[in-house]
Amino acid sequence: MIRVMFADDEELVRASLRTMLSGADGIEVVAEAADGGAAAEAARLHHPDVVLLDIKMSAADDGLQALRTIMALPHPPAAAMLTTFDIDAYVSRALSMGAQGFLIKDIRPAPLVQAVRDLARGGAVLDPGVAARMVRAHRDEQRAAEPARELLDSLSEREREVVTLIAQGLSNSEIGTTLFLSEATVKGYVSSVLTKIGAANRVQAALLAYRGGLLER
Repeated sequence: MIRVMFADDEELVRASLRTMLSGADGIEVVAEAADGGAAAEAARLHHPDVVLLDIKMSAADDGLQALRTIMALPHPPAAAMLTTFDIDAYVSRALSMGAQGFLIKDIRPAPLVQAVRDLARGGAVLDPGVAARMVRAHRDEQRAAEPARELLDSLSEREREVVTLIAQGLSNSEIGTTLFLSEATVKGYVSSVLTKIGAANRVQAALLAYRGGLLER
């Protein structure tokens, strides 16, 4: 039997998954969860062979946080992201963390069951539409990376530290604590960074840091 666990914050989605998978030969649903924390704990307790995780649950990247924890288990299961959010950045991050698949929630029962079986055998599954976009995104990303790196090279070492922490979502106060700087000093660095790289706000600075390779995918 293939032991399957899934996590989604919508009860109707969980019910649908339960119906589709429980009725399939050779598949047993051993656990389900409504958020990333519960998913990680269920995976630890029930030792599933395959895990399906929604990306956006109680937090924007709750499923990715759960994936990271699950992949750190001594014998991690095969994992696929099952979501309506087919955004390329999520795809890249999930795959880089160890996910072996990325499926859209409107997948039909038969392909879903087959995907679970493929995952259990060590295969990789990727929605065709997502795969096509990943190819285009990779091509576009390569074109965007070089100018991003050039802009980041114009920053001092301290400014690069600041923009990296901005991209990690830290506030000025948190950046100051991390780098042992006053909040006023951090504000000065942030202003300097935004001016040098031509960014209108912190979001644009974070995107540049991502494109330029300052952050792990």
